[in-house]
Amino acid sequence: MCQEFDFEIDNKVIPRIAFGFAGGIGNTGAVCGAVAGAVMAISLIIDRGDTMEEAIGTLEVVKEFRQLFENEMGTISCRELTGIDLSTEEGVSQLMGSDTPQTVCIPAVGVAYQLVVDLLNKTS
Repeated sequence: MCQEFDFEIDNKVIPRIAFGFAGGIGNTGAVCGAVAGAVMAISLIIDRGDTMEEAIGTLEVVKEFRQLFENEMGTISCRELTGIDLSTEEGVSQLMGSDTPQTVCIPAVGVAYQLVVDLLNKTS
């Protein structure tokens, strides 16, 4: 079960910014949008600091997230997670006609969310 965490960020721009992450960055099958969005969330929450050491500390949290996500899901690649080439019309049609969003994408978002919450709880 996912733990809820409220960071009191209410910004209508954020979902619009994150939309382009869908399909592995604009349906290219690259980095999973859940991963990209999670990195954005970590960066919004953790202050990068004023020194290089503080900035590197924030990047370490992102690095740990990436490693944990890859351990859990096997990859951070949308194409590898879904098994579908979303850069083609056929691939997009295949995705829309399948249960992949429910069996792969939604679980990937859940994993990303829980990992971010756990990491932020650990660092705060």
